[in-house]
Amino acid sequence: EGNILDDANAIEVLSEAKIVSDEISEKQKVADETQVEIDEAREGYKPCGAYNAVLFFTIRDLANIDPMYQYSLSWFIGLFVRSIHGSEKQTPDLASRLDVINDHFTYSLYQNVCRSLFEKDKLLFSFLLDCRIMGSETKLPPDEFSFFLTGGVGVAEKEVAPPQGEEWISPKMWRETCRLASTCDAFGSLPEDMCADIGPWRAVYDSSQPHRETLPGKYGEEGSLSAFQVLLLMRCLRPDKVTPAVNDFVERTMGRRFVEPPPFDLPGSFAESSCATPLLFVLSPGSDPTSALLKFAEDMEKADAISVISMGQGQGPKAAALIAEATDAGKWVLLQNCHLAPSWMPSLEKICEGITEDSADENFRLWLTSMPSPAFPVTILQNGIKMTNEPPRGLRANMRRSFQLEPIANPDFFESCDKPNVFKKLCFGLAYVHGFVQERRSFGPIGWNIPYGFDDGDLRISVRQLHMYVNDNKKTPFAALKYATGECNYGGRVTDDKDRRLLNTLLRKVYQPAALQDGFSLSDSGIYAVPPEGPHESYLEVISKFPILPEPEAFGLHANADITKDLGATALLTETLIKTGGGAAAGGGGKETLVAKITSDVLQRLPANFDIEAVQRKFPVLYEQSMNTVLAQEMLRYNRLLSIIRASLQSLEKAIAGLSVMSADLEKVFDAFAIGQVPDLWMSKSFPSLKPLASYVEDLLARLRLFSDWYENGQPSAFWISGFFFTPSFTTAALQNFARANTFAIDTVDFEMEMLEMDEKQYTTPPDVGIYVYGMYLEGCAWDKKEKILCESRPKVLFEPAPCIWLKPTLAKDIVPGQTYSCPVYRTAARKGVLATTGHSTNFLMMMRMPTTRDEDHWTLRGVCLLCSLSD
Repeated sequence: EGNILDDANAIEVLSEAKIVSDEISEKQKVADETQVEIDEAREGYKPCGAYNAVLFFTIRDLANIDPMYQYSLSWFIGLFVRSIHGSEKQTPDLASRLDVINDHFTYSLYQNVCRSLFEKDKLLFSFLLDCRIMGSETKLPPDEFSFFLTGGVGVAEKEVAPPQGEEWISPKMWRETCRLASTCDAFGSLPEDMCADIGPWRAVYDSSQPHRETLPGKYGEEGSLSAFQVLLLMRCLRPDKVTPAVNDFVERTMGRRFVEPPPFDLPGSFAESSCATPLLFVLSPGSDPTSALLKFAEDMEKADAISVISMGQGQGPKAAALIAEATDAGKWVLLQNCHLAPSWMPSLEKICEGITEDSADENFRLWLTSMPSPAFPVTILQNGIKMTNEPPRGLRANMRRSFQLEPIANPDFFESCDKPNVFKKLCFGLAYVHGFVQERRSFGPIGWNIPYGFDDGDLRISVRQLHMYVNDNKKTPFAALKYATGECNYGGRVTDDKDRRLLNTLLRKVYQPAALQDGFSLSDSGIYAVPPEGPHESYLEVISKFPILPEPEAFGLHANADITKDLGATALLTETLIKTGGGAAAGGGGKETLVAKITSDVLQRLPANFDIEAVQRKFPVLYEQSMNTVLAQEMLRYNRLLSIIRASLQSLEKAIAGLSVMSADLEKVFDAFAIGQVPDLWMSKSFPSLKPLASYVEDLLARLRLFSDWYENGQPSAFWISGFFFTPSFTTAALQNFARANTFAIDTVDFEMEMLEMDEKQYTTPPDVGIYVYGMYLEGCAWDKKEKILCESRPKVLFEPAPCIWLKPTLAKDIVPGQTYSCPVYRTAARKGVLATTGHSTNFLMMMRMPTTRDEDHWTLRGVCLLCSLSD
């Protein structure tokens, strides 16, 4: 037993335990202090983490724009670590160091991501980055960003009457201005200020660079408006100048370097790669990076060690064998057009996953080319190095490129023709044609109904045929050249007959005897003229004197076409921003209230379905009156649409109230309403329309009134042609009535067109034969009301009301051809549609012969057409 105090060992153990305990307490104290320091340090770094999280989610959202825009978190972190090491380290404090890292990394990310973006998305990426950063720093109110995207959908307009006698203020412009006054306090009195002194605002509107003009009154004072608020004003006054205004906004808020994308840099991309990193060229129409890569391989002394294979059916196993051989031997492999082998893409993904830095020779590289495709493996997109290399923009750059491509650039070919004068002049004209057909795409539907992928192969075969035809014939065979080029080479891609008419009109202009004269003008201005015969360099010198940015006249278009092109760029910018999730800026609760209000309003305004049985009793099927059948059929079509709209609105109302489940289809309707667009669910059963939601509902109600008035008051004396769901049945019924009344075969009659006055209300009684129609708009030209002929557009006026037209059925053989332009009539401004059983596009209605004093080719090049419905 004994006394514990006598146990020396126990006392020693206790003493040691006490010392250890004291040491642990000391260490715990130090650890607590260290933890506090770590927490303080972490708090210091927290803003940097939050800032870079915003950047990562910004690039993640790019995948909504294009399936090829995919970036992994590991790639993002790797880039961030490089910025930590690569940025300036001599800073006075932590906050300054983090600012330096953030600044360095933001620009590094911009450069790396821009390398893999198409030209059209580079400015959009800068702007999205800018807005997301400003939003995270609470410098950009969500309401303002939402207004920029949608024009203030669901915002109550400030009730101010527009100024009288000011034609330049369109109803759409004034509505958006009044909504802006309700959205943003800085513009609270904008409508009243404009009405009080309209002159200075007109000067801003008329300016060629309105986004750089000093704004009138208090709005021009320093600091009165933020940079973003100036953008909102441009969106209302001059939407066509929003893109250059966005460019200025990014330059002003982030710096000039964020609006100057890095040039295509193949050596730079190669330097960042390894044997385990595939290098991918994302293709666009007209681009082919193969020659650039083969030249680079030559520079890297790999010309003999690169294998090229074009992908397609059955090429997968060959490609796999090539890759297996090259990984061991340290060679390069190029797989072209991977989008043509979607079924083999999972195999390619497995092969790439199996290639590591340990298993492959360090000199091995896998190069891929592909058009954007959802089938392309996401892991390759996220971990590979992506590049885009688009053909240069502008007619000058395009023609210069044509003269630097095979075979034109080859002296043995260019100088070998027996008739050098003829060949070189027509070759120059052909280069102009190639630039014309490619660059005209940028003008949208007024350029080509369908944007065809004309490429270098079309030029190559056409110039070789030109060389052969000129060499082998005593007289230049212009007809054969026009046929081979316009119907086979370029024409082989053209599926729309109106586009084919345009292509043949262009070729008639270039392939003609007059083109062999020195100084023959290819455009109205005379800027683009055929030079005298000379060596290859002389043609490049002539091309270098052409304008960098061509005027629309170079493509046969009116100056207003530039506005059309710019409006298209603005629409693309806002639509793409909405795809990235930008439309969600309004916040959940606000969106639900807005959508519930829209749903309730539309439901209240929807009339009941038509009573088809009552209509058929009042307007029975008659042999001599086909219009009765048209009325019943049209009402049936509208009933189908009304039922879908009503059912979706009622279900959405219940889902918002929490009384039923929000299905995937209803979710899409909800999202469309939130940004003021017509839901796909409606459009699948609707008449073609490009209008936003509010205008679409107004248009639908007007169409329903047309048929309810017809039912109640009898057949109208003049028909609103835009109101019909299926217009061909209406025009065929008019021809059928005439044919049956006169016992003619339906295929022997056609319409003669007589142009009437502008106001349809003066035609109170129907014509003895045929129909009066109204409600169309001219695009690409204007209407001379006095002479009743087509004339040139007024500046800044894109669409002009067309006159009332008397469609007079008559025997086709009795129609006397006059000086007219066969003007296509389309249902919407998109012009393109699906090929129907009639052999025409579903968007095309008929050809309207419009009187003119100008040559028909002039209006064809202008892209003139009649539209039944505008997009506003």
